[in-house]
Amino acid sequence: MKQLLITGFEPFGAESVNPSWEAVKRLPDRIGDYILTKIEIPTIFGTAAEKVLLAADELSADAVLCIGQAGGRDTVTPEVIAINLRDAEIPDNAGSQPVGVPIVREGPAAYFSTVPVREIVKKLRTESVPSSLSYSAGAFVCNDVFFSLLHHFNGSQTQVGFIHVPFLPEQAKDGQPSMDQGQIIRALTLAVKAI
Repeated sequence: MKQLLITGFEPFGAESVNPSWEAVKRLPDRIGDYILTKIEIPTIFGTAAEKVLLAADELSADAVLCIGQAGGRDTVTPEVIAINLRDAEIPDNAGSQPVGVPIVREGPAAYFSTVPVREIVKKLRTESVPSSLSYSAGAFVCNDVFFSLLHHFNGSQTQVGFIHVPFLPEQAKDGQPSMDQGQIIRALTLAVKAI
């Protein structure tokens, strides 16, 4: 069996729940060829990435899949690319709000995901789960974690991916799109099977 580290975020902003962790913590302990290790990570620049890297190294993870909340999106969206930028529209949960700051000084501008994002989208659509590729993980803590992991594992055998999920129905306001928790759990289960 292979080792998969899968993470979800704590709530941030004005939210009291984060669909990423709500789904991740309810996933089975084994999916396909993977044994899952599930951790909740803080919505804090730098700190979140450090927690994931520590856990991934301790686990000797074959793959790391991070899940985040993307309010406003109506599909499950595997991220294609992570950029070397911290540019926050709101403060993180420690009150930090960097603008125009590189994640890794002298690092590359971007990295591409090393999990098969197109295969994940194809598998989800085949199973009637709304899914699409995303070419921007933003520049908040989600992207910070994604870029940091890709930088750390660059050139290694460890696969790294990031998937954004929509709001839960109870979070959606004024007609915002949302997705049922059961559907998100199903989507993540199928995504792991596609890695």
